[in-house]
Amino acid sequence: MKAKPKLAVWKFASCDGCQLTLLDCEDELLDVVGVVDIAYFPEATRAEIAGPYDLSLVEGSVTTAHDEARIKEVRRQSKTLITIGACATAGGIQALRNWADVDEFTSVVYAHPEYISTLRTSTAISDHVAVDFELRGCPISKTQLIEVIGAFVNGRKPTVPRHSVCVECKLRGTPCIAVAHGTPCLGPVTQAGCGAICPAYNRGCYGCFGPSESPNLEALARWWRDLGIADADLVRALRTFNGYAPEFREASENHGH
Repeated sequence: MKAKPKLAVWKFASCDGCQLTLLDCEDELLDVVGVVDIAYFPEATRAEIAGPYDLSLVEGSVTTAHDEARIKEVRRQSKTLITIGACATAGGIQALRNWADVDEFTSVVYAHPEYISTLRTSTAISDHVAVDFELRGCPISKTQLIEVIGAFVNGRKPTVPRHSVCVECKLRGTPCIAVAHGTPCLGPVTQAGCGAICPAYNRGCYGCFGPSESPNLEALARWWRDLGIADADLVRALRTFNGYAPEFREASENHGH
């Protein structure tokens, strides 16, 4: 009998939410363990099977020198490496420090800042090692996670949409809140995957799935200005979970002060 592929789940700087998405699969979880051996997953089990691993799911950003060395070791042990979530794919909310003074932060927060050893930036996993696929979201979609694992097992490319949240609004019949109510929204430049939850409740999309394919950030900026939104507010909107994704980062720096 052919051995099942070995799956490892790794955590770097993050909140654990994307790892927990795998456990939240509930009904689908038995199907997952039917096709892969969960060899390393500290969030779920103490049991550990030594590598190398056929598939590694990596959550979290690189924020310390230890992270930097460790992700290279994970890459060496992994035939396929997939990053999951905004921290792993774009540096996460902690990448806000990339525009600030880390020494000032640590001096304010910690009684003994000299004990803190950290890099000045929080960066995506792909800034340090080769990544085979990125699964966006904060947190990721469990449907997309199952699709990615299934695609790996069957040797095909994952079917994950790269179009914008606007398409999801159309699919669920949600009126455009920007047109109907003048609500600023990042939907036109944000990748689909959430099901357009926020616009369905008359709240502007805030970009939790990161940039869509070929986002037109300059057109979005002009549109927000027409709605009476200041550039400073656009910068704040872009600098959240995926603020250090290249497209959002460039736009926020172009319109920042």
